[in-house]
Amino acid sequence: MPDAPGPSHIPAAWRPSLETLTARRDITHAHFTPGDTVVIPTGVADGRLSGDVMTIVAPSWHTPTDEDGWRLRNPKGGDRTFITAHPRYMIHLSRHCPDCLIHRRALEDYVLPKVPLGSGSFDCGWYSLTHLNQLIHVHDARGGR
Repeated sequence: MPDAPGPSHIPAAWRPSLETLTARRDITHAHFTPGDTVVIPTGVADGRLSGDVMTIVAPSWHTPTDEDGWRLRNPKGGDRTFITAHPRYMIHLSRHCPDCLIHRRALEDYVLPKVPLGSGSFDCGWYSLTHLNQLIHVHDARGGR
């Protein structure tokens, strides 16, 4: 996620500006509930999407987008045990969810063909964290936020 090398370490064909699907995803706050396990896709590992698995804790305002978001808990802990994220950044893991499966498949179809086999694992730089520990997708970033 945000602690990995930034976009300058990523070959030009994989730069984060190429992943525009997440910012256009139309999913409501009510799609998720506390206790859900979700993944936030952040990159590629061994020819598959990879990401950070988290648990939804409680509703929380997502300041970067001025919309309802969710407070998430990272079970690995650390300095960023809790972050806030917009619902469109998350994909269900804890239950079969057609909307999330469609989004994941779209990401795979869009991103994976751009990544040569055997390229290893890397963070694509699609997200950063604000000073309030709020996750923000590069296409959601607005001036001064």
